[in-house]
Amino acid sequence: MDTAPTPFRPPAPTPRTRPPSMLEMIRIIYRNPLELWGEPSYNEPWIVVNGVGGPLVIANDPGLIRHVLVDNAKNYKLATVRQKVLRPILRDGLLTAEGQVWKRSRKAMAPVFTPRHIFGFAQPMLRRTLAFAERYEQEDGTVDVSQDMTMLTFDIMAETLFSDEIAGEPGSFGNHIEHLFETMGRVDPLDILRAPDWLPRFTHIRGRRVMAYFRKIVTDTVAMRIERMQKNPNDVPEDFLTLLLRAEGKDGLTRQEVEDNIITFIGAGHETTARALGWTIYCLAEAPWERAPIEAEIDAVLESEPDPTKWLERMPLTRAAFEETMRLYPPAPSINREPIEPETYKTLKIPARAQVLVMPWVVHRHRKLWDDPNAFLPSRFHPDNREKIDRFQYLPFGAGPRICIGAAFAMQEAVIALAVLLSRFRFDSVAETKPWPVQKLTTQPQGGLPMRVTQR
Repeated sequence: MDTAPTPFRPPAPTPRTRPPSMLEMIRIIYRNPLELWGEPSYNEPWIVVNGVGGPLVIANDPGLIRHVLVDNAKNYKLATVRQKVLRPILRDGLLTAEGQVWKRSRKAMAPVFTPRHIFGFAQPMLRRTLAFAERYEQEDGTVDVSQDMTMLTFDIMAETLFSDEIAGEPGSFGNHIEHLFETMGRVDPLDILRAPDWLPRFTHIRGRRVMAYFRKIVTDTVAMRIERMQKNPNDVPEDFLTLLLRAEGKDGLTRQEVEDNIITFIGAGHETTARALGWTIYCLAEAPWERAPIEAEIDAVLESEPDPTKWLERMPLTRAAFEETMRLYPPAPSINREPIEPETYKTLKIPARAQVLVMPWVVHRHRKLWDDPNAFLPSRFHPDNREKIDRFQYLPFGAGPRICIGAAFAMQEAVIALAVLLSRFRFDSVAETKPWPVQKLTTQPQGGLPMRVTQR
């Protein structure tokens, strides 16, 4: 008798059975916030906690999430703690800007991410992935898939959004980005306590050198493009960088805002996709019964359909594996808001200045929303099952006005990358493959993803 294999349950912190002390909480938030959440977080529609920094509301109910992010979004600003973590890195980039600055930036970037432009990026995405794959043909042994996916998505971004005109050496980029998020991309204990800004954050002090590295990349990149625009204005690519620079002016972006948005996409825009790709390859390696039909799907589509713009639609199993991985390891594991005015949702009273946390990590594993939530089951996202998933119980790209502007870009990029890599190679875990999810700016695998690569 045929029996279905036991689903793979990738590593994740065990929910706490008792609340932490204040000292424990600060230590956990600094080390790895994913280890903070207890049993109620995975069972209740919302939780209210009176913390040292003020009231805290953990929102798990899809209706409440919709209320905060969409229906009454005007009453919510980006949370103070989140801004203290991200603004030192991204300043007035799209992820951290608010008000008119955010509106100007979003308007300036919108033309780059229309469906027409996204489809136009498909061939460069394919070209860069094919070139990247050549290195694996020379490999003999173990590679760090996590770092490699960071490099691949950097290569893709460099060509599609910046026409290959990013200053600096991409070879050192992976190490620098990891160090940046290790130092500056995490909550400092003083931020939890809402200490005044003039008190130095020692976590940030350690990251100043790498932050200067990224700022220099941005300054040099902008200078290169301005020089090209001045020398031959009729021979300038209509890419992300050019559109941002053309949006400069009295009613548009300032030069600082242009640079902030460039560093947002260089430092964070590709990092989320890179992490999700690495985790997907890892999950498939640990669940070969899920990998086999995906390899068959990819082989069949590549044999009959050369146009990569069609792959996302024609590879539903591949897409489902990527989406299921983003459920288990959401690239952006927290969405933080703060109400401007107090309000009530059903029986929940939300005071002004409360921290409202929508945690995709928790919502995506909530026991009232998902069957067997800790298991890797791509079938949840197969076409026949997708309608069962509430729009606000699955939030890999956020929701509402601030939904990720690059979501379609990322989905197309991911499926193209997986199609090329999985059609040529098989990735398998080795004894050293023992990743542990850690929340920094993204959900990162502590210890990397060392894996054996062999040609299929």
